[in-house]
Amino acid sequence: MPALNQTDLNARLWAAADELRKTMSADVYKDYLLGLVFYKSLSDRILYEVVNLLENRLPKDLFEAQEIYQQAKNTSDWNDLIDEIQSEFGCVIQPEQTFTSFYQHINDRTFMLSDLRQAFRDVEQSQGHAYEGLFDDFDIDSKDLGKTPAKRNELLSSVITAMADIDFTKYEEDALGDAYEYLISQFASASGKKAGEFYTPQAVSKLIARIVTHGNEDKKGFTTYDPTMGSGSLLLQVRNFMKDTAEFKASQRVHYFGQELKNQTYNLARMNMMLHKVPAQFQHLRNGDTLDTDWPTDEPTNFDAVVMNPPYSQKYDARPSLLTDPRFSSYQKLPPASKADFAFLLHGYYHLKDTGTMGIVLPHGVLFRGSSEGTIREHLLRDGSIYAVIGLPPNIFFSTSIPTCVVILKKNNTDRSVLFIDASKGFRKEKARNYLDDAHLEKIFDAYAKREDVEKYAHLASFEEIEQNDFNLNIPRYVDSSEPEEEIQLNDVFSELKKIRSEEEQLTMEINKALHELGLSMQL
Repeated sequence: MPALNQTDLNARLWAAADELRKTMSADVYKDYLLGLVFYKSLSDRILYEVVNLLENRLPKDLFEAQEIYQQAKNTSDWNDLIDEIQSEFGCVIQPEQTFTSFYQHINDRTFMLSDLRQAFRDVEQSQGHAYEGLFDDFDIDSKDLGKTPAKRNELLSSVITAMADIDFTKYEEDALGDAYEYLISQFASASGKKAGEFYTPQAVSKLIARIVTHGNEDKKGFTTYDPTMGSGSLLLQVRNFMKDTAEFKASQRVHYFGQELKNQTYNLARMNMMLHKVPAQFQHLRNGDTLDTDWPTDEPTNFDAVVMNPPYSQKYDARPSLLTDPRFSSYQKLPPASKADFAFLLHGYYHLKDTGTMGIVLPHGVLFRGSSEGTIREHLLRDGSIYAVIGLPPNIFFSTSIPTCVVILKKNNTDRSVLFIDASKGFRKEKARNYLDDAHLEKIFDAYAKREDVEKYAHLASFEEIEQNDFNLNIPRYVDSSEPEEEIQLNDVFSELKKIRSEEEQLTMEINKALHELGLSMQL
């Protein structure tokens, strides 16, 4: 049976949020819809695997699979079946707790919120600490769902019903993960800054992922780290630029390391990883404060790639003791307490391998602001740490309209040159936002890879040139992308003035004639 259409899946899942949209904002209802999408996808895959294990075939549909699963509970094969499911999925959903079973209970009016709560709890506790707290943000007792238990039951029942006939096993392997990304982007778009904080637009993620993997596309055991991972979208893009080999799929050759401050977003990233079928042993995600608590020493501490889209110009605790922290001690001064931009950059750079590449999205201020930031920037440039600066168009992020840039860092840039790319004018405008299409990304990457001058677009600046500019990296100092003003032809201007004067004299004569005919003595 051919896989169903990705666009159809996206549209059906977004439509399932209609009931939730009636009573709550996008940054609230995303937790409920995404939680149910995750649970249903897991439930559907388990149901199909049950039939495959018991009868070595695919079921006709989810309802047939549900019936076979329920019947299996009374057979001698039950314990072996549960062991197989646990091994394959890392958890078990009992027959009475599947999404399909909940839908059947809704139809016969026996569905209870406590059953859903228990199902979530059982998944969280099914494999040590692997799924612990996964549904923390799905608050079944929240008044956002309804003022009374009956109203909450009614609302969640309507959402479950809207999703019941979506069979996630009928879509291509990556369709569900892509649909999850689609939903996340829709939530960010619907609620702007508040929900946009956890999502990096796919185009920006693709650009950074392609750059940090450049030259290492077939490396086995590639490690990538995002200290401010949000929903994990930037991390997940990396696998799309790794090559499949006879021995390993690309997605099985990347180890993902990430840290996220907000527990809500940390759980979102964990679900996103699982729905993209990233094996548990390749996920190394933590819930913590990156600047306050460094990446733990019981994990690898240096990575092939570091990718980041941190919160811009955020306040942080710039306590003097941080100057002895190895992440910051080499740079003489700490970033200002009111702007953590360079603190995030230095943290990521510290964890980069000598052969690695780092890409971080930051506001343009990091390129030219003075004081302690100027001191840090000079140190980085003298060390040859900054490899490229890419200016992005404004209005491409959900969380801010300010123009941003991607700073690329390496530890083996011996000539200390910096490539400047002004990509600020290459975008597609749609309503209030701007978008980078594949053609725009290809142009940026081509300039990055060739590392040479492109008129009005890119310039490879030597260290001496940067030093002469007092280590100011403001892109217009190096790339003049302005269009020349149209040359004025003076002869044409004088001819036009002469013509205007002649027309003025003719019009004056006609007006004076009309005034005379009216018997008026006044003249112009």
